[in-house]
Amino acid sequence: MSEKIFKKNDEITLTITDISDDGSGIGRSDGFIFFVKNALPGDEIRAGVMKVQKNFGFARILEIVKPSPGRCSALCSVSEKCGGCTLQNYRYEEQLKYKYNKVKNVLIRIGGLSEKEADEKLLPIVGMDDPYRYRNKAQYPVRMGRDGKPHAGFFAGHTHSVIEADDCRIEPEKNAEILNAVTVWMNKNHVKAYNDESGEGLVRHVLIRHGFISGECQVNLIINGNKIPDEVGLVCALKDVMGDSLKSVTLCQNKRRDNVILGDSYRAIYGEGYITDTLVGITFKISPLSFYQVNPVQTAKLYGLARDYACLDGEEEVLDLYCGIGTISLMMAKNAGHVTGVEIVDRAIKDAKENAKINAIGNAEFITGAAEDVIQTMLPGKGNRRTPDVVVVDPPRKGCARSCIDAILTLAPSRVVYVSCDPATLARDIRIFREGGYELIKATPVDMFPHTAHVETVVLLGNKFSKPKEYVQIGIDAEDHYRIKDAKSNE
Repeated sequence: MSEKIFKKNDEITLTITDISDDGSGIGRSDGFIFFVKNALPGDEIRAGVMKVQKNFGFARILEIVKPSPGRCSALCSVSEKCGGCTLQNYRYEEQLKYKYNKVKNVLIRIGGLSEKEADEKLLPIVGMDDPYRYRNKAQYPVRMGRDGKPHAGFFAGHTHSVIEADDCRIEPEKNAEILNAVTVWMNKNHVKAYNDESGEGLVRHVLIRHGFISGECQVNLIINGNKIPDEVGLVCALKDVMGDSLKSVTLCQNKRRDNVILGDSYRAIYGEGYITDTLVGITFKISPLSFYQVNPVQTAKLYGLARDYACLDGEEEVLDLYCGIGTISLMMAKNAGHVTGVEIVDRAIKDAKENAKINAIGNAEFITGAAEDVIQTMLPGKGNRRTPDVVVVDPPRKGCARSCIDAILTLAPSRVVYVSCDPATLARDIRIFREGGYELIKATPVDMFPHTAHVETVVLLGNKFSKPKEYVQIGIDAEDHYRIKDAKSNE
């Protein structure tokens, strides 16, 4: 604990040692923690104190005295202002090292693994060959500029000030042309952008989706009203940019006075109101309100690992909790006897059922409800459902509810595949599973969002007390997994 009292505008010297979850550099002065935007591990900086709280403070870079060996020039000209790619000035190989160590450290600190266990269980991180142009979805806020014209871009970090980006390097190049077409149409028709303070103005956001496999494009205007002028003119302007690739233009009403981007309904003014795309061999119908992974290249790798870790031979009963629109469920169904997907959001379950129908997958069913409630119907003697052999969980950032984990432990499947978007809550949940009789077999980090501080991880947990005889481990490396078929053939 620092005895020194810091105040605004103090100048301090910091050596940056870590990165926070939002991508800020972390350094200490007299033991007191400071978060510094755009600072990287290894940087030695002179910084100005901006704000001080009880246990930590915020500072800005005044001078980089000695740059980090991992520092590089960002391709995007506004990366330091935009709140998106906070690590674009960090060499990609260094980003991967940081994310790997982030997962490893929480497995030790929170998950209760020893350093030796973490080294043995945690496999190399799966990065991208080309960590640019990977996003198939973007939501751009639109606000009026000082010049009295609408501008679209991204919010600066922790603000609602829009930073225009001529070409965001993680988005498709065509997005810049689409945004220009929208703002030109707004100027022509005297359409005002939304104002957060007054609640006035019509256009709030522009949501753009691309099907990377199908080549289809969808543009959705989120509006603070019921209609827009000159719908035909907007569609024509977008067609001029995208040609036949433009399959859907929609309006989504959102009159709320908060930070929620999407409304609850939408109306198509061109096309059918959706596009299609293919992911992990499954065709999906994607509306403006559908959840769909934004990095299809890495999603295929992440879900492929989940499928391999599940080690299915065509007979198993699989329970997929937090199933969303059924991406993992439908992929697993190709190799399992039967899959039950569970999700508390009814709209997602409706999408999952539609996606199963589109793909003619008949051995997957989808249920709306809380995971712990559905599990009760799968306990022996408690219902008419089969007890699952494998449970897959892909929870939100807050991790699994404790009641859900307790229900899984009661169910006692032979293996649990856990897909996580937050290392800290993953490590917390792994500890609970380990205390409940499961062992961590292996884990693989996957870089779903290059140039950000986020990392996903897929984990295999094995039940120490109820493994079937054919459940054998054949080593730990990047390629092997539990091979039930191989075990059966050797009996």
